[in-house]
Amino acid sequence: MVDADKKVNVPPNFIRNIIIEDLERGKNEGRVHTRFPPEPNGYLHIGHAKSICLNFGLAHEFEGLCNLRFDDTNPLKEEEEYIRAIQEDVRWLEFDWEDRLFFASDYFDQLYEWAILLIKKGKAYVDDLNADEIREYRGTLTKPGKESPYRNRSVEENLDLFERMKAGEFKNGEKVLRAKIDMNSGNLNMRDPVMYRILHAPHPRIGDEWCIYPMYDWAHGQSDSIEGITHSICTLEFEDHRPLYDWFIRELDVHAPQQIEFARLDLTYTLLSKRKLLKLVQDKHVDGWDDPRMPTISGIRRRGYTPAAIRDFCERIGVAKSNSVVEISLLEHCLRENLNKTAPRVMAVLRPLKVVLTNYPADQVEELDAENNPEDPAMGKRKIPFCRELYIEQSDFMEDPPKKYFRLAPGREVRLKHAYIIKCEKVLKDPQSGEVTELHCSFDPDTRSGSSGEDRKVKGTLHWVSAPHAIQTEIRLYDHLFKSPDPNDVPEGEDFLSNLNPDSLEILNGMVEPSLQNAESGMRFQFLRHGYFCVDNKFSRPGKPVFNRTVSLRDSWARIQKNQNG
Repeated sequence: MVDADKKVNVPPNFIRNIIIEDLERGKNEGRVHTRFPPEPNGYLHIGHAKSICLNFGLAHEFEGLCNLRFDDTNPLKEEEEYIRAIQEDVRWLEFDWEDRLFFASDYFDQLYEWAILLIKKGKAYVDDLNADEIREYRGTLTKPGKESPYRNRSVEENLDLFERMKAGEFKNGEKVLRAKIDMNSGNLNMRDPVMYRILHAPHPRIGDEWCIYPMYDWAHGQSDSIEGITHSICTLEFEDHRPLYDWFIRELDVHAPQQIEFARLDLTYTLLSKRKLLKLVQDKHVDGWDDPRMPTISGIRRRGYTPAAIRDFCERIGVAKSNSVVEISLLEHCLRENLNKTAPRVMAVLRPLKVVLTNYPADQVEELDAENNPEDPAMGKRKIPFCRELYIEQSDFMEDPPKKYFRLAPGREVRLKHAYIIKCEKVLKDPQSGEVTELHCSFDPDTRSGSSGEDRKVKGTLHWVSAPHAIQTEIRLYDHLFKSPDPNDVPEGEDFLSNLNPDSLEILNGMVEPSLQNAESGMRFQFLRHGYFCVDNKFSRPGKPVFNRTVSLRDSWARIQKNQNG
């Protein structure tokens, strides 16, 4: 669980109220025991973060326990890489399952014995129908199902066939074990669901020990029961599965966890389908599960998000009983609030334009004081070099500016942050293209920041870097991966890939102040006037950091709130 000083606040919600009522009634001997049960068939995403914070947060609040359990029941889609990545993600969010790391495969022997018990009770049977036939026999929401011709096999025959399935006598898909419930049920999940299928495939943990594997619906509830889970918290799509889970528990007469469903997270400009995220990776639309444009926890971690910002976001969106879509601007707002307090301020020029101060001594270098974070004076100050040749942003100069343009222009003055007021005296251009290549400016030596000359006011303040001291570095500007708020909103005949944003990544060769040369992977900074950036953990090298833009300084969420409040 989280450390005491990093407690996750779980605001009042219907799940929390259920737990409070259970505790007041003395249910479960006063225990609260939750679990986070990912399937290791992909990387976790921001939607899983909501479930992680909820399950671990509730356990922490009520002094209970929370397990991490992998539902590893499908070896065709599961990989050890995913298992390692999921553990890393949960730890990064600053949660700890302590010694309670479990796998559904830990319970395969018990699940098999329970399946035999149901066969002996006449509640399960071996079926020879193939997958298409089972689907056809199941019926529809308006059409009742019909019984398999193999449904009434004797207990002895079913026990024999099931043992032979386990022994590897049959081919994949040749037989399945099904629960015998009700083919006329209004709930399709109750129409004799499959419990076991044959898969001659090695399991990432237990190798070739088994060739029959339990279905998720059979393994999930029983794993909760074995672990003594009190509150089995699931997303809404499992609501229709709850009667099946309860049926299994009743027939086995074992501990009954209480399943509670809540609305999953949907986020604008974001896909949270593992299948579609996998397609993005496999088709190389992104450079892996940890691409900073991906909504995976590893992706947003690489982009520069903080665990505190994710936990804050999950707390703010709360827990609801019906699905809704959350604006991604709220997530970005939580991140800005966190980074504003914690990220050092530095100067970086993304698209450099050279400035020569013609009246500044050619051999002189000053060291100027710059605060690291005005929000936190305890972060102190640093020294930045200043000399005759500088870089400013290309966008901070216009030869023929419009009204209300307060940056640099011919004959105009601006202040350089932490330094002096300068005035543009001459513009140099490329004779072929006509592009501005260099500015010659004068500086006012009496206007150094921190001196009495600082009182002279000008309307514009620009960031800059010293040309001979600046570190040239790759700067990666990330935007939304999709150009539409709903990536699945596409014309008929197209798929979500047609909504990919072609401008989701722009790579620049920028200049940063020398203090950043040895910045380490994962370190976060505010580039003045640009946004928040972090050192990339994949492409950076010692002494050659690569910076990812985490989020811009534009806070549309704050403006939305302001407009809503009048």
